[in-house]
Parts: sequence; structure tokens; C-alpha cells
Amino acid sequence: MTLANLEIGEKATVKAVTGEGAISKRLMEMGIVPGVSIRVVKSAPFGDPIEIRVKGYNLAIRRTEAEVIEVSSAIN
Repeated sequence: MTLANLEIGEKATVKAVTGEGAISKRLMEMGIVPGVSIRVVKSAPFGDPIEIRVKGYNLAIRRTEAEVIEVSSAIN
């Protein structure tokens, strides 16, 4: 399951960042690393970008970026 599959308000734990190159490196520099808890806060009217909460701050990312973030089953 990827972060892009989560609904608004759902929480999960990051398992891996699978993208290649600059995208995965940038996501990991922003704190999206394996083991961290992540929550989907809201999404734009057409679903892109989405706002997530990670390590105490909110971050907006594109759906294509969310698709390279593997997460564990959602926790409510």
C-alpha cells in the first residue's frame, strides 16, 4: 500500500521510500523515512497535491510522490 491510497484523516507508518533519484532523496530529507508515523490531513479539490503531517509539521506533496512512499496498514 502507498501513501496515495490513504484517505483523509488516516494514519500509517512509513515502510520504505521506493522512488529513484532526486524525488526519493528529497522526501527522505524532509523526514519521510522508514518507521515514521504519517497522517493525511487534506487534499486539494482535484486530489493533487495532498497535505500530510509528519514529525510535527505539515507538508504538501504531489500524488506521484505519494505513490513512491510505501506505508503499513492504516491506523485510525
